[in-house]
Amino acid sequence: MYITITPQKLGDNYSQSAADFVEYLEKENLSVENENEEFFFNQYEDKIGAEEVVEEIDGNTAKLKKIEPKFYSITVSPSKYEIKNLQNSSEDLRKYTREIMKDYVASFNREINGKAITIDNIKYYAKTEHQRTFKGADIQIRENQPFATKILKLEKEIRTIKSGEKEGSTKALESEIRKLEREAPHQQNGKRIVRGMQKEGNQSHIHIIVSRKDASNSVSLSPGSKYKSSEVIMNGKLIKRGFDRDQFFAKAEKTFDSNFGYKRNYVETYHARKEFIKNPNFYFSALLQLPTNEKAIAFKLIRESGLPVQSIPTNSAQLALKVFNRLRRGVDIAVKSSSIGI
Repeated sequence: MYITITPQKLGDNYSQSAADFVEYLEKENLSVENENEEFFFNQYEDKIGAEEVVEEIDGNTAKLKKIEPKFYSITVSPSKYEIKNLQNSSEDLRKYTREIMKDYVASFNREINGKAITIDNIKYYAKTEHQRTFKGADIQIRENQPFATKILKLEKEIRTIKSGEKEGSTKALESEIRKLEREAPHQQNGKRIVRGMQKEGNQSHIHIIVSRKDASNSVSLSPGSKYKSSEVIMNGKLIKRGFDRDQFFAKAEKTFDSNFGYKRNYVETYHARKEFIKNPNFYFSALLQLPTNEKAIAFKLIRESGLPVQSIPTNSAQLALKVFNRLRRGVDIAVKSSSIGI
């Protein structure tokens, strides 16, 4: 489960309105039949049109400055294993969204009129999408890039020959291109994976637009606050402030697991991902202590993610690599000797 929270893009090249972002989220509906369209939804309604979303978000920005985001975008991306655990991806993800928005609210250290924030204090709209395309940051694109670079160079050479700028035959060059296309490490349906190619399989994920202002348009609620939990005196009053992202991300995982009976492996947890970044020695040591079957699953997930051992901080690299190699030897045996359905 990967969750990101992103403020509205602002600047000379971006609109103050939510219209552009909402239009972007409508792109998938352009390629499906009417009966398969995905509508926006909120905590209580299922079929909300794009125009209403724009009107409600744009109309809920009282006293916000031009340089302040009017809304935040939350993207929730379940893994293929989590999606496989769902019965009906659209219906289940809608249900899940409504539950994690309660987790979102609970992660604010804020009060409105002396009371803790509830789900009814926020204004949000969400939409489920089922398609994704490969982007430059994907490991498939990065590892295919050396082949793509060579192919582009050969194609350029072919064009110069065909235009008469250069003499020669294109047959050998075209043959070399076909060879490179086949040798690229990442393929999908017999074709080299490139930027913009649609990913196969169920790619269901959720986009949530949540207003910066509360439902009454009077209180600013920012998940981008640099404070997790603090108090400050303003106009003679004690004001609570802050948003705990760690709490939100961890709760969102637990909510998924409890609602859909998902057995989460250590390496799939938000806690583990944080440990890998901040304390790789502890991360790999924790992997070694997992039961054999869980360790085998963990290693398979690591391998699929394309985790580069080189990315471990330099001061911990030797120890982490030693642990990683030890893990590889032990888990390879476990993978061969056990039936692991992941």
